[in-house]
Amino acid sequence: MSWRGAEKVTGQAQGRGWEGAVLRLLRAKDYVFTVTDAQDVTPEYRRVRFTDGGMLAATGVHPTMWVRLWFDNAGKPHQRAYTLVEPDPEAGTFALEFALHEGRASNWARAAGPGDTVEATVQGTGFEHPEPAPSHVFAVADPASLPALNSLLTALAPVPATIWFEGGLEGLPFRAAAHHDVRQVPRRDNGRHLTEEVKSALPELLKDSPRPYVWIACDTATTRALSAHVRKELSVPRQRVNALGYWRAG
Repeated sequence: MSWRGAEKVTGQAQGRGWEGAVLRLLRAKDYVFTVTDAQDVTPEYRRVRFTDGGMLAATGVHPTMWVRLWFDNAGKPHQRAYTLVEPDPEAGTFALEFALHEGRASNWARAAGPGDTVEATVQGTGFEHPEPAPSHVFAVADPASLPALNSLLTALAPVPATIWFEGGLEGLPFRAAAHHDVRQVPRRDNGRHLTEEVKSALPELLKDSPRPYVWIACDTATTRALSAHVRKELSVPRQRVNALGYWRAG
């Protein structure tokens, strides 16, 4: 990144409200990404490719790595987090995949084309391989968290997995393997149907897994309900559970 580009990002960061102020205190790093290509994977799923503004050379890459993108929303800062897809530190490129719905980030992605830029912050992302290594992965995901799910399954490639996926998978770039049991669940009742499906099946499945690893990444309410159930009712140790809400249901 040129000095002039860095100056621009710092100036913009100062107008990001309390979120930007907190990130600055945490020594977050700011970058400008430039769009090189965009394509519709499905009518509701879009992949956008970027040059990284020097980010990957400075930060390195790890599984499920994500960045915060900043958008203007009627004059107010609006940030959303996205997982890197196919990051290439040598080339300084990566892609982001957007599950499209109503919202500022999706609207930006729909219109994005070569030469467009977006400001980004890197802070808070990290990944620790579960130790001891899991005997089985239990994952709950949806289109919004699909890039992170793919990255997780790649990082834990030899481990068998049971995956509850809310919504359709047709046409989506899901990297499932033969040792992955994928259970598609339609979205009903604001995620309550998914919650009940997981609660019904998981106790019996856990009996055959001495070292489970539970990964939950769907809408915030569903994620909270399932993570609390797994920890409190099923007594899975906290360090064996990774849960992050990816979006809020309207």
